[in-house]
Order: sequence, then C-alpha cells, then structure tokens
Amino acid sequence: MGGVRIAHFCDSHPGRCDGVATSVAATVSLLRRAGHEVQLYQPAPLLGGRGEPCGVRSVPVPLRNIRVGVPRFGGARPVPHVVHVHTPGPVGIGGLRYAREHELPVVMTWHTDLLAYSAHFVEIRIGAALAAQGLALGWTVRDHVRLARSGPGRRAQLVRLGQEFMDRTSLLIAPSAKTAAGLAEFERLPPVWTVPTAIRLPDCPPGRSELRRRLHIAEDAPVVLAVGRATAEKDPALLLAAFARLLRRVPAARLVMVGVRQRRSAVRRLARRCGIAHALSLVRPVPHGRMAAYYRMADVLAFASTTDTQGLVMLEAEAAGLPVVLADAALAERPGGGASGRLSTAPDAESFAAGLARLLTDAGLHREVAEAGRAAADAYSEERYLGHLLAAYRFARGQGAASASVGASRAARTAG
Repeated sequence: MGGVRIAHFCDSHPGRCDGVATSVAATVSLLRRAGHEVQLYQPAPLLGGRGEPCGVRSVPVPLRNIRVGVPRFGGARPVPHVVHVHTPGPVGIGGLRYAREHELPVVMTWHTDLLAYSAHFVEIRIGAALAAQGLALGWTVRDHVRLARSGPGRRAQLVRLGQEFMDRTSLLIAPSAKTAAGLAEFERLPPVWTVPTAIRLPDCPPGRSELRRRLHIAEDAPVVLAVGRATAEKDPALLLAAFARLLRRVPAARLVMVGVRQRRSAVRRLARRCGIAHALSLVRPVPHGRMAAYYRMADVLAFASTTDTQGLVMLEAEAAGLPVVLADAALAERPGGGASGRLSTAPDAESFAAGLARLLTDAGLHREVAEAGRAAADAYSEERYLGHLLAAYRFARGQGAASASVGASRAARTAG
C-alpha cells in the first residue's frame, strides 16, 4: 500500500490529559514517521497560532479542561483518501459531514464509553443534543427530554444517536475486546476490528531517587501509582478506600496520583476521611514525555476505573516494567492474548487492596507479572499497530464512501 492521505478529526485538544488525545497524538506521529500524509483537525485557540495547520478554532469551557471547536473545513488542502473520526463532538461530526460531502470512507475509533460516561458528565448529554442537531436528525422536544432524565430512556436515546454514527461509518475500530463486545447494544454495525493503540513512552530524567525526593517519599517505601483524572468515572473513591485497607497491611506504602487537576480538594477531603492524607501525593498533569520517570519510580500501578475502553496508562506501565492491579477484569486481556502484566480483582475496596498487597509483598509474583507485562508490550509493537491501521484504511477504501455503509451487516474481525 503506497502513501495514504488521512484526515483525523478529534474533539480532545492537543496535550489534554486523556486517553483520546494521547492515542490520537501517538497514531498521527506513527503515520507521519511512516511517510503517510495526515491532516489533523483538533481544537486550537480562537486567536493566535493554531498549532497544526488544520487546527480548528475553539473556545474553552469554563471550569472544564475542554475546548469546543467551531469546524470550518475545506480550503486548498488535498482531499484525503480516508476520514478517521475519533470523537462524536463538533469536530468529529464535522468530519462525518466532510466525508459525506466528498464521498469518502470513514473509519471511526470508539475511544470512549459514552453510555457509561453520560451518568457523570452533563456535557455529554448536551453534546448529544448538539450532535443530533449537527447531523440534522430532527429530534423532537421529547427526544431531548429523554437525555435530561437518568434511566433507560436516556440510554436508549444515546444508543439511537450512536446508531447514526455507526450508519455513517465504513469500519469501526474498537480498542479492546471489552469495547467490541459492548457494541452489541447497537442494532446495526459496520465491520468491527479490535485494534488497541500502541504507545511508545519516551525515556527521560529524573531518575527514581530524585523523583522520590521531590515527592518526599523514602527510597524504600512501597509506592502505588495512579495515573489520570480523579473525576467520578475513574472511581477515585474505590482507589482511596482500597489504599486505606492496604495501609493496614503495608504501613509504609505511599500513594501517588498523577494527572489530578479537577477535584483536588474533594480528593484530599476523602483522603482525610479515609485516614490516608499523610500517605498521599497529588501531582498535576505531567507532559507525556516525562511519564516514564513516574512509572519507574513506582512499584505497582493501581487502575480502579471500570469505564475505560482500553486504559492506555496500563500499556505504558507494562512497557516500563511496572505491574498493574486493575478492578476491571474485562481489560485484563492483552492484544494477541497470552500473559500480561495485570492482576485483576473484583471492583470492591477489599479485593483491590488484597491485589495491591500481593504484588507489594510477594517479590516473585511482582517479578513474574512485571516480566509478562514487558513481554506483552514488546510483542504488540508500533509497527504491528501501524500494519493494522493501514489494513483498516485499505479495507475502508475498498468499501467505498461512508454512505454506502448504511445498513451494513454485522461483522467482526480481531487484529491480534
């Protein structure tokens, strides 16, 4: 397959502390290094420089680390061969409309479990209403009221909206087997390929000892690391409750939460109620290029979320040789099967604490899980991921324009 021209559309702005922005940045970088032409449409400042040549002017949402893009696509740029949509916001919807206008095939990655997130974020419900308007679905007042009310009515309305995205897509990428299985709720699906993202983590200073000194952590203290937001969908309450139980077994343990910008005060209050404030360090979002130092400083990664679609931080941890304890057994499987650097538990505080304690107190198990994780990360290389991506684009181009996928029969393929 010769050079491919791909237009990527993403509503997460560059540098945002979330898996979508990280995955898109890694994917675009990989494609460009391989000689493919990428047009990247992402929210950019309303005034001043726009970063990427295709940056979309946007406005920030107060008190949220979110920017809302105002898409204006087109111009003198060459028309791409494929449109790759990563999000269902204004920029992603703009990508669907652009594809329809130019009769281009659409590949879409289902990065986020929007059905689960809708219970925690009002902006998802607002975004769904705007998406229905952007796609000219003709929703009634009753349809919008369903979004505002919790319960099965809201979920059914979101599934109905998601179906509109499916019907405009030539091929759907699920980043994990868990995500692929969850798509069964939709009535019609384009072909679904399970293609996890491959992440290359730059190695950089500071070293383990220096970073521990900065965080006022003793060199021999067992460190539990958590990476990502501390908002409700990530279940920080489970993490803190489990760590409180862990401290009874391993009193010297310390918890470092990296990436906490929102709800810092709430996390500290909950830590005080749990009696663990003295053992907790909160770190604001760290540039991706500096994360390797945190993984190598820690002894185990704690992943409490049960709403993630793949958990990129677990892939990064395994690549750095850091074993993982996770509360979502559906994400225990690694690309290609086989052993992984993950120890799964039930999603309750006692079970999660027991898993952390096992890895922190059993040196043999710690070494075994860490080695399996590093081997799994090595086996799923960037080159392998790139091969799956290019095969997906080739397949989508063979399917024709995105509009031809309406009513496509359900199909599935796992890239392992």
